[in-house]
Amino acid sequence: MKELFRKYLRRECSQKEIEQIVAYLKSKEDLSDIPTFEEVSKLLETYPDIDEGAGNKIYDNIIKNNPKKSVLVKKLQPFWKYAAAAIFIGFITTSYLFKNEWFVSNPEAISVTASNDIQPGKSKAILTLGDGSVVVLDEGKIYQDEVTNSDGEQIVYQAKEKNISKKEFNYLTIPRGGKFLITLSDGTKVWLNSESQLKYPTTFEKGEVRVVELVYGEAYFDVSPSTNHHGAKFVVLNQSQKIEVLGTEFNVKAYKGDANICTTLVEGKVKVNSGAIGQELKPSEQIKLNVRNQQFSKVTTVDVYNEISWKEGVFSFRKKSLLEISKVLSRWYDVDMHFENTKLKNKGFNGVLGKDQNLIEILDNLKRLHAIQDYKIIEKTIMIK
Repeated sequence: MKELFRKYLRRECSQKEIEQIVAYLKSKEDLSDIPTFEEVSKLLETYPDIDEGAGNKIYDNIIKNNPKKSVLVKKLQPFWKYAAAAIFIGFITTSYLFKNEWFVSNPEAISVTASNDIQPGKSKAILTLGDGSVVVLDEGKIYQDEVTNSDGEQIVYQAKEKNISKKEFNYLTIPRGGKFLITLSDGTKVWLNSESQLKYPTTFEKGEVRVVELVYGEAYFDVSPSTNHHGAKFVVLNQSQKIEVLGTEFNVKAYKGDANICTTLVEGKVKVNSGAIGQELKPSEQIKLNVRNQQFSKVTTVDVYNEISWKEGVFSFRKKSLLEISKVLSRWYDVDMHFENTKLKNKGFNGVLGKDQNLIEILDNLKRLHAIQDYKIIEKTIMIK
């Protein structure tokens, strides 16, 4: 069956073999030996004879074998789209698409040297308080004060009932190799990616516009609606851009050195402003602001999952160059990546990676699949050949 799945992923299956795969999924009690499910789940969507009972049987088995894993995208429908992400996280090692062909890694072939075992990032942040003092937030460490509570993976601010005479601002800085979740005093949740910084008030004044600043980096906002706050709008500032929000979910990517600031709307409504120019977005739309000339690009429709999967433990790449992907990996694994063969920088790539993999697994797969010739690790620097 493993070979049959690999054959399907190479687009070599006959109709009879595809039916064999579907029958296997309907009857299998233990799914742990299946190499990858992302493409298989898409296949199953085309088979209406997969009844709810069979689907739930597979899904329950996944949850049972992976109790710590949660469904990635709560709004994906129908069932097979909904379950695909959880299936993928549970069992995939790594899958890549080069030149429109899927390649599936063989975990038995991976050999990792302990001294070079570069582990993935984790929850960690640096909290800078209003008086300038600094608190290191890390997994397993508890921090509390009058208005905040952190378990080392997220920090929650409590709302104050009375208006305050002077606003106090905090900064939450996520280093390379880190991530963090913050709940602001109004209930807004912000997921911060590696190498990001958010500036925000410890509490919002009643009835006034709620303003935060993404100083740099990437953040996903799930904004508490204005109807819960006496009509107060929510605004995100970033460099020369302002995003006006009524109550919605969206992603902003604005890393230092990037040519564009990308704003992607997941649901609700936002208006992105730069100077006197403003552009409203609808769900699944993205707009880019050129940092150099301050001009907006044309609004485009994107696959939202590819833009926000990072916050759910997955890197989903579509039409990305190895150079772009190396930047993402550098931030998450806290390494520097350099290309000795500069031609590789523009090599196209589509694929998905679990963020809980160690970097050696990814590099070994790229080498085995001939995406790169070789690599060399010198402390925290990866030389790509």
